[in-house]
Amino acid sequence: MGKEHILVVGPSWVGDMVMAQSLFKILKARPSKPDIDVIAPPWSAPIIERMPEISNRIELNVNHGEFGLKKRFSLGKHLKQYQYSQAIVLPRSLKAALTPFFASIPTRTGFLGEMRYGLLNDIRLFDKKKLDQTVKRFATLGLPANQALGEIPKPSLNIDPKNQQKLVEQLKLSDKPAIALLPGAEYGPAKQWPLDYYRELAKRILDSGKQVWILGSNKDKPAGDTIVESLGEHAINLCGETSLADAIDLLASAEHCVSNDSGLMHVAAAVNTPVIAIYGSSSPDFTPPLTERAQIQYKNLDCSPCFKRECPLGHLNCLKTITVDDIASQLPL
Repeated sequence: MGKEHILVVGPSWVGDMVMAQSLFKILKARPSKPDIDVIAPPWSAPIIERMPEISNRIELNVNHGEFGLKKRFSLGKHLKQYQYSQAIVLPRSLKAALTPFFASIPTRTGFLGEMRYGLLNDIRLFDKKKLDQTVKRFATLGLPANQALGEIPKPSLNIDPKNQQKLVEQLKLSDKPAIALLPGAEYGPAKQWPLDYYRELAKRILDSGKQVWILGSNKDKPAGDTIVESLGEHAINLCGETSLADAIDLLASAEHCVSNDSGLMHVAAAVNTPVIAIYGSSSPDFTPPLTERAQIQYKNLDCSPCFKRECPLGHLNCLKTITVDDIASQLPL
């Protein structure tokens, strides 16, 4: 019998993909030290490349929300040749379970949901109370059905020192200590600390003799412009100027990071940078940064967490009551 070969159907969000590394570490710790392949969207390549547990990333070319039956069937038939011993399906949708079924993988593990009987044959009950964090939900699928979760290994992405140095030169970054601000949140504005608060915080960081890096996607560029406007050369908006791989290495270079509950917050935690994590509509109990070096800012108001994209009450008090002083007092300024 050859080496154990496992296929994981990965999640669709940056933060979830980072947290999935805890599962990959649990799988790799098996006595057989299995090879692990991951079905994952194209954007995830820079993250997966920084996870030494993963052998191959397999691309499923479907758009977000697309059912894509033919594509899933075709990929499943292609993967049959690799003779996987087990598939672990992290998303709880029916469509996510199709490819391992079409690949005839003998053990297909995942949670009960969306009528996946038959598609999965190692079905686990989804206990929301016991599995009260995303990382626990991922990690438990790497264990036998009757085994209790022990200590969960934390994500730890590899860093590329050569790329770090190249970025300093390319982006003309100062050698001052840098504090990274991450003002974006893909999910929606109910997770975004106000930009004028970020701007005031940036001023205080600059006054302390440090530099400020604003990191995020191209969508976050206007927010970054708002924060750094007329603050001088040491306040740098890098949103849209860097790839995800670059963001990983820059976050690892930063002295500290202040972030909304976002994918990049989980990246910062996984490169061991101290994180101040700001929670509004979401809960630090559910998706905390998986690091010992995190400080949580969360007011736990009666109306939160609501898990809404926009504040249903229209006041955003869950975020506005977290003051600049609250954050600045936790930074090395």
